[in-house]
Amino acid sequence: MKNEFERFKLEKFGIFVILFEILGAFGLFVGLIFTPILLVSSGGLAVLMLLGLITRIKLKDSLFASSPAMAYMVLNAYILYLGCNQ
Repeated sequence: MKNEFERFKLEKFGIFVILFEILGAFGLFVGLIFTPILLVSSGGLAVLMLLGLITRIKLKDSLFASSPAMAYMVLNAYILYLGCNQ
């Protein structure tokens, strides 16, 4: 993962991205009990994955390399959508 951030020229953001991913994952678990935390966590992770997808598109990565970011973005956006419609 460190090599990827170096390739993206985003080394200074690496620790923040890792921290946000861990907090988001923890928030999804806690959000099973407290819906507002679920909404913030899924929304934050969806935005994080959108930014990752944009970065991969700018670097002209393949669809295969970009697909995990796209899949996690869609999944978190769907979780956010379901949470907002309860």
